[in-house]
Amino acid sequence: MTERPAGCGLYAVVDAGPAAGERLAAAFGAAPLAAVLIAPAAGQRLSAAEAKPLLERARQAGVAALLLEEAALARTLGADGVHLAAGDDPQAAYRAARDTLGEGGVVGVDAGISRHAAMVLAEAGADYVGFGAPPHLKDRDKARGRREDLVSWWAPIFEVPCVAFDVETGEEARQLAAAGAEYVAVTLPADAPAARELVSAIARSLAKTGIEAGRTTP
Repeated sequence: MTERPAGCGLYAVVDAGPAAGERLAAAFGAAPLAAVLIAPAAGQRLSAAEAKPLLERARQAGVAALLLEEAALARTLGADGVHLAAGDDPQAAYRAARDTLGEGGVVGVDAGISRHAAMVLAEAGADYVGFGAPPHLKDRDKARGRREDLVSWWAPIFEVPCVAFDVETGEEARQLAAAGAEYVAVTLPADAPAARELVSAIARSLAKTGIEAGRTTP
């Protein structure tokens, strides 16, 4: 799971809110995806009833599907793995998820802004580390700059892939791919046409730089 993709892979994040299936289908139709992260709707906890149809769509498309935080649910539903958000003790969260999923499941972890945490997680066996620019941060330029700095630091040194999260435009994707990100992750908008257009725009931007989107699973 630490094998680097041939190009910069596209990773889509979809919340299990209204029209989630249609938004996901639109993303699949827009460009090849390397993986999908299924998250709960805002303020909710992801349920099996919400996750199952989205997992089935991903299976039909041949795309790996992860659940946000819910390792036990991922194991029950046969998801490919889990993504862990940044937290106070990411190493403990990683160990718990790995114990639940075993060595065959994907466990990726958002390392936040800690270089030390990213290195420890990689050494522990995380399948990828994530660096983001969360939308709640008001200084968007600072958040994006820090994310790119972390990707640029990580990519030439470590074998474990990194995923750049919270990518909002094709230009951001191009810059992060050029900095060495193995995957760029985009959160799908609230309706299917917007989801299709955003994924298409990012794929076009990567193609213009010669860093084609790949299907390699993180």
